[in-house]
Amino acid sequence: MMPKKSLPTAIAIMGPTASGKTAAALEIAKAMPVEIISVDSALVYRGMDIGTAKPSAEEMAAVPHHLIDIIEPTEAYSAARFREDAIRLVSNITARGRLPLLVGGTMLYFKALTTGLDDLPTANAAIRKRLEDEAAQMGWPKLHERLARLDPKTAARLKPTDAQRIQRALEIIELTGKPLSDQHSGAKKIELPFNLVSIALEPSDRLKLHERIAKRFDLMLKDDLLIDEVVKLRERGNLNLGLPSMRCVGYRQTWQYLDGEFDKKALREKGIAATRQLCKRQLTWLRAMPERIVIDCLAPDAPQRVLAIIKQHLNLDQADGTIHKTD
Repeated sequence: MMPKKSLPTAIAIMGPTASGKTAAALEIAKAMPVEIISVDSALVYRGMDIGTAKPSAEEMAAVPHHLIDIIEPTEAYSAARFREDAIRLVSNITARGRLPLLVGGTMLYFKALTTGLDDLPTANAAIRKRLEDEAAQMGWPKLHERLARLDPKTAARLKPTDAQRIQRALEIIELTGKPLSDQHSGAKKIELPFNLVSIALEPSDRLKLHERIAKRFDLMLKDDLLIDEVVKLRERGNLNLGLPSMRCVGYRQTWQYLDGEFDKKALREKGIAATRQLCKRQLTWLRAMPERIVIDCLAPDAPQRVLAIIKQHLNLDQADGTIHKTD
């Protein structure tokens, strides 16, 4: 799609976990006035810093960040709410003469922003609790079998252990009387009130990205940092593995470790494996986004390459620091 010159511009920096999105964003912040909008379903939670690789206090002090630490781990944050928040924030940031950077790896949020969402019912706490209780008794594979009878199309694309999506699909059936597969509108790309330039940091060698993932998870486990964080979360007494926050990669595995389900060596193996699976899903989402500009995240000058692309779309007036769109 051709950009509309009358609209402001926002930049999306997408990529799988450990691809260097934050480093790229901070490099851009050194060169021009920006504000960062987090596109990460885990960074919204307060008290979850280590396992989410949340930007440090120094990094957040260096450039304004949004949609980080906005809810408690007991709460839920939806793609629909993200879309509303992101559009509002882009408007506010551009009104301040700054460049909005939408940075993260939650691809559903990017999809919600660019294509909209199906009109599905909101979550029902009572139904979810009952489904979680049933899963605790019989396991999620059994609930997957139930879903296969009620909505075979949706069940076919879900793993029997995909608790969150199985639960949501069964919940929708109860609330609407119709399977989820019958309710996807297949909505086409919708108009945004700004031009979005999408840049994707993707690996030329996935094995090397896997090495990065392992190193980062090892840093989380160093000195029991992640374990201590999850211990504090458990001490609150109002969290459980059924909540979206505790299903985040790393947190689920650490919770299970603390429950005595496996030892610390297995925690490391399972945490890294889960992060690699997340990476794989993120790359699958990215391949379905044909308008993205791809940068090799393993290149030593990846942040500078991202900055160069942005400068192709923007003209920064060095005299006053104001951002103007290039004609």
